[in-house]
Amino acid sequence: MDIRNIEEADFTGICRWFTSEKELAQWGGPLPRFPLDPPQLAEMLAESAGAPPRRWLFCAGPPGAATAHAQVTFDWRNGVALLGRVAVNPEQRGQGIAVPFLTRIIELVFALPAIERLELNVYTFNQAAIHTYEKLGFIREGVRRSSVKVGQQRWDTAMYAMLRS
Repeated sequence: MDIRNIEEADFTGICRWFTSEKELAQWGGPLPRFPLDPPQLAEMLAESAGAPPRRWLFCAGPPGAATAHAQVTFDWRNGVALLGRVAVNPEQRGQGIAVPFLTRIIELVFALPAIERLELNVYTFNQAAIHTYEKLGFIREGVRRSSVKVGQQRWDTAMYAMLRS
């Protein structure tokens, strides 16, 4: 699958994917503010400008019509990358986009000699995502119970990782 860096043309479409605070929190964790807007994505994109970058932002699909989006943040000192903010356009879910999209990202991350570990966090109720991550070879390492509060609910976070080896 061809993937590319996110572009400003993608921002508005991606923002439309999240129609509630719960959907946004499920994608982005507790930090993004609902509703997601282009300035928030621009702030994330700004973190990709450094050398080395703090964050990579990927898309699949043509500019302005993204089919999937994901981000990778880096801990260069410890050789760890964190895969996060993974989403498939709601109109295209269930079409087999996630596995090839994430496979390509994994390849790019481990092409970096400094990175030895790729990890992710996923809410335990998100069984579709968990199934995808396990299919890709991520191993469950534990659960942080009641780790996030969204509205009046508390969510548990499962931690997954894979090593270069």
